[in-house]
Amino acid sequence: MAITELFPTLKNLSRADKLKVMQFLISELAQEEEDLNLKPGATYTVWSPLNSHEAAHQLAQLLESE
Repeated sequence: MAITELFPTLKNLSRADKLKVMQFLISELAQEEEDLNLKPGATYTVWSPLNSHEAAHQLAQLLESE
């Protein structure tokens, strides 16, 4: 269902139901935000250019071309 199809339905809701929809959406957004946060004790892979000779070569070419 497209969001534009929801607008007329949402517009016709009672004030109380509109507040419930807002609470639901805020809760969903908060949960998504929480899922993006780093978790204590978790291990995360971090890319590093250390020993990346190809990246160094590309950077050198870029600097020389300018």
